[in-house]
Amino acid sequence: MPQLDTSTWFITIVSMVMTLFIMFQLKLSKHLYPSNLEPKPTISLKQPTPWEKKWTKIYSPLSLFQQ
Repeated sequence: MPQLDTSTWFITIVSMVMTLFIMFQLKLSKHLYPSNLEPKPTISLKQPTPWEKKWTKIYSPLSLFQQ
């Protein structure tokens, strides 16, 4: 049975990691970041939700069959 030749694995893995790093850096360098980093004021509006209007009760399936 022939033995697996692992002599090229190191250069393959190193070149793959370097390629991924370069691709990631190129992708990030094309991204436009905002120039001002001030937080925007957020106005929170209270939206009424349907479950706040009425009382609901959730029944546990195990408690339905107790006598």
